[in-house]
Amino acid sequence: MIIGIGVDLVDIPRFEAQIARTPKLLPRLFTAAEQTLKPHSMAARYAAKEALIKALGGSEGVHWTDIEVAAEPSGRPVFALTGETAETIRARGITAVHLSLSHDAGLATAYVIAESAGGAA
Repeated sequence: MIIGIGVDLVDIPRFEAQIARTPKLLPRLFTAAEQTLKPHSMAARYAAKEALIKALGGSEGVHWTDIEVAAEPSGRPVFALTGETAETIRARGITAVHLSLSHDAGLATAYVIAESAGGAA
């Protein structure tokens, strides 16, 4: 059963300018591995984290650095969740989180579907 759906769109040049103005945002928003990525990839990951929060219905119990966007060997993006965020998702009965990312023409977008194996959480 679908528990929530979230989508987010990020203007990559605006995102880059914000990070340049406020470099302290990087460790607050991204894991160490994510901080080494190119700006368009970081923007897509930012969108993914925002979309996840939307799919969950809010940010209570969710921490940005507990959410890492990784990739399967095939290249498919997946969330690697840790800490309180992983526990919050388990406590809400969410058993699967699906993620799709894209970036083109100066925009990055992410789409997230949160699912439960049973009834509503």
